[in-house]
Amino acid sequence: MSLEEFRTRYEAHVHKVAAGDTAGALADMVPEKLATVFEGVTVPRGAVTAVRVRDVRADGDTRIGEAVYTTADSVIGLRSIWENHDGVWLAAALENFPVEVGS
Repeated sequence: MSLEEFRTRYEAHVHKVAAGDTAGALADMVPEKLATVFEGVTVPRGAVTAVRVRDVRADGDTRIGEAVYTTADSVIGLRSIWENHDGVWLAAALENFPVEVGS
């Protein structure tokens, strides 16, 4: 899958998160990692009022997507690290990154 094809997949995932489609977003993740992937990570809960994909890039055998979610209470920078599992890119790890308000 090219980086542009991955970008399309990642953007669809981000829009699932923003729309509150929890089942759809979880289906894009490595099933074996669901029990721990959210530990220590702030993710959007409740209504997302705005979302912006900040970056999509390749890093060796992984792909990385960064999105900024705005909710009524906060602005959340969320990075996801994706792995290829039998030809399907799935999110395997999550981490937060700082976001400057207004950027």
